[in-house]
Amino acid sequence: MLAAKWITSQLVFNGVVSGATIGLLAIGIVLVYRATRVINFAVAAMGLLSAALMALLVIQYGFPYWVALPISLLAGTLYGLIVELTVVRRLFKAPRVILLIATIGVAQLSQALAMALPDLDTDKSREKFPVPLSGEWDKFLGIDFGITVKGGQLSVIIMVPLIAVGLAWFLNRTVVGQTVKASAENPELARLSAINPKVASSLVWAIAGLVASIAVMLLAGIGASSSSVGSLGPVTLTRAMAAAVIAGMVSFPRALAAGVAIGVLESVLRFNYLDQPSLIDAVAFLFVLAAVWTQSRRAAETSTFSFAPKSRPIPDELKSVWWVRHLGALTACALGLLGVALPFVVTQPSRILLYAQVMAFAICAISVSVLTGWSGQLSLGQMAFAGLGALSAAALQRGVEVDIGWFGDTRLLKGSLPGMHMVPAMVVAAAAVAGIAGVVGLGSLRVRGLLLAVTTFAFGIAAERYLYDRPIFSNGESGSVPFPREPIGGISLTTQRSYYMFMLVVLFVVVIIVNRLRRSAVGWSTIAVRDNENTASAYTVAATRTKLRAFAVSGGLAALGGAVLGGLLENVPLSGRYYVVSESLSVVAMAVIGGLGTVAGPVLGAIWIVGVPAFFPESGMAPLLTSSLGLLVLLMYFPGGFMQIVFSVRDALLARAAARRPPVAPTPKPAASAVALRDRRPVPADATAWLSTSNLAVTYGGVRAVNDVSVRVGPREIIGLIGTNGAGKTSFMNAVGGFVPCTGGVELLGENVAGLSSDRRAGLGMGRTFQAATLFPELTVRETVLVALEGRGHTGLLSTAIGTPGARRNARARRAEADDLISFLGLGRYATASISDLSTGTRRIVELAGLLALNARVLCLDEPTAGVAQRETEAFGPMIVQLCKELDASVLMIEHDMPLIMSISDRVYCLEQGAVIAEGKPADIRNDPRVVASYLGLDERAIARSGAGAPAEHL
Repeated sequence: MLAAKWITSQLVFNGVVSGATIGLLAIGIVLVYRATRVINFAVAAMGLLSAALMALLVIQYGFPYWVALPISLLAGTLYGLIVELTVVRRLFKAPRVILLIATIGVAQLSQALAMALPDLDTDKSREKFPVPLSGEWDKFLGIDFGITVKGGQLSVIIMVPLIAVGLAWFLNRTVVGQTVKASAENPELARLSAINPKVASSLVWAIAGLVASIAVMLLAGIGASSSSVGSLGPVTLTRAMAAAVIAGMVSFPRALAAGVAIGVLESVLRFNYLDQPSLIDAVAFLFVLAAVWTQSRRAAETSTFSFAPKSRPIPDELKSVWWVRHLGALTACALGLLGVALPFVVTQPSRILLYAQVMAFAICAISVSVLTGWSGQLSLGQMAFAGLGALSAAALQRGVEVDIGWFGDTRLLKGSLPGMHMVPAMVVAAAAVAGIAGVVGLGSLRVRGLLLAVTTFAFGIAAERYLYDRPIFSNGESGSVPFPREPIGGISLTTQRSYYMFMLVVLFVVVIIVNRLRRSAVGWSTIAVRDNENTASAYTVAATRTKLRAFAVSGGLAALGGAVLGGLLENVPLSGRYYVVSESLSVVAMAVIGGLGTVAGPVLGAIWIVGVPAFFPESGMAPLLTSSLGLLVLLMYFPGGFMQIVFSVRDALLARAAARRPPVAPTPKPAASAVALRDRRPVPADATAWLSTSNLAVTYGGVRAVNDVSVRVGPREIIGLIGTNGAGKTSFMNAVGGFVPCTGGVELLGENVAGLSSDRRAGLGMGRTFQAATLFPELTVRETVLVALEGRGHTGLLSTAIGTPGARRNARARRAEADDLISFLGLGRYATASISDLSTGTRRIVELAGLLALNARVLCLDEPTAGVAQRETEAFGPMIVQLCKELDASVLMIEHDMPLIMSISDRVYCLEQGAVIAEGKPADIRNDPRVVASYLGLDERAIARSGAGAPAEHL
């Protein structure tokens, strides 16, 4: 702890002032998030335009301060409104992750627009930013407090509290403010109440533009020169994001207080650790990490990633055509030959250097495609992982001294690692950074991609300004760390052309590995967790492990891209270029512009963003068109990126070829014996109940949804669960499946599973379907069944990436088994159709295919006929009975269709207000007075329709 003499009243005051401006920016972030559920990464940049305009009007053109101020603030307010009308409104229904990416484009565009304003004259560029109050004060009311207050600081002390109180009053006390809050919390209900959420969004973004303008002006007024306003970018944003996250993204007072605390801490640390001016950046990252981890788990986002480019399945009549089956490989070979020929056609070393840079950034962009496109998590610190990969590879190449230190009188570890060759150093560094990425990605265990973006953004700043300078990486160097090229197998890499060829091979290998992972259960399971975490868990896919695996793979790829870039440069910069946050934002743009979630798309995006501006080095508009503005245009009008165009051309070519060939006769449906399930899960011979609960209780915020429910499901029984809406049926089934916290006991196949995760329970023989039957919207039917087949043994990451013979045999066997199950259930013509394109009834059949694939012994079905037409509902009863026979399983089923549940159930439980009010045979339940009064009602026709005379014998 710092001694008191190192903390002066002036230090604290200066920290309070700078922290107040940070808190004001944090309030702007919280304001937008509360109203639109968007994390606005443009909050600081939106204020740059009006701040730059203010400096220009007052200093360059001599406007009076009080004339220039309203003009500048009006410009900032209108800019916020324009951003909402042109960008946010266009993407209003898009996933929040995509809107977050759009705000990155807005931030880059804002900086470009601020820079496009006329420059100040040379003699005026060093003048202080204009402030309303000038002078200094060291006494107040004749009292000396030991501090000196400047005019800009006094403006902050006066303005920030007024603005914070005013915004809080506006949102909480005015009709308009309450309307904004209502539209944010429930847009659909707001529409029913004649509230237009889009109008509320416009108002909030206009206010956000005003708040950002005031905050940046105040921040510039306490120390920045007029020409340096544009530098108030990522570092300031990191502080504001940290304060907003600490405030839980909801509280204005907490955001302001957190900003002040960060400002004071920064002031004290900078004064006491002059040799480590960037220590506060590492501390800010730790604050963000801790704040994100302590956030309560937010509800999963229901919108799908339909913006990802899609290609239609190959028509059946073309699957036997050789060139169609190998179209992707032929295209890759053609592009590979073009890449090999390029340095022989264009021989200038500077051009070859540029082409090699494109490949390095393409690898980093592929890492974003893996993380965001597959997993739905957004990282804004990929180039930090790239920098750590490059520095680690350089350290491993030269050799590393290891000295962990002492524990008491015992030295923990001291020694040295000998230097290794450049290539294994790159591979080892990538593996090590993959582990670091997994640790940073721990935030994804509690929240989805939005707050993870804040975490990685703060990590990128901390790495750029603090971690790179650690002795283990820098080796005492300043500016850059040497990373010399070494020959491979006697082949020298000293020339730009030879190293270009090496990088081409690395890129080719990365594309093959990532493409192999995407087309395997590794990729499908990752997308399944992204689209529907609960259903993925019901298919034995562990969400935690899957998300961390995606983050580790992504970090490792970024580290590899950074390492090969370091070898290209022969030096790893410690600051200033390449491995900085601004480049992290660029690689996100590369992935989105090329086609997020694809493998080839990021390569096209890297060519567009890195390569195209190089052909117009004198143009300031080229980088703008290819990055910020290009990103926004593609998000709004071509969300699939360049790969959507490629897929459109491919689909048109295949459709034209298919039209010229005769149709193929459908494959006959296999008999039930053809899909006989192997490896049946053992059941204890003495098990009298395959599923039982004892005094199971579920509580939500003090409300008891399930109250001491005990249910028994015997071997091969079909048990019905009925009750009114809100009776606690789904909550009970969620508790049984391990999807919600509960108290009480749960036994599955004779084993106590209370306390086990949902994926562990699925692995022990529990199958589960859900009311909505959304499954995995962006996967095909075959891929969905293949995800369910993971319950029989999870696909290995390394073996799949390498493509071992065993992994290939296993993949072929799984695919054949999936096709058998699909054909058995009559889904053959839907095998390559996306789940999102299917009717509800067809999705219900796919759910049953998943249960067959899982080989489950206890099936928990939550309203399996919900949303299904009556004719299809009538066929579901026999199908469930047949499924029970195929799996030799028991069934616990929630259903509101009384004829169905009364006709196939052995026993029925009726719930009311979370408790069992009746249990018995269907005929007894139908005539039970409590059930009649609670659920069936007194209408004789309804009672008669509930299955009178329907036989329960079915096995």
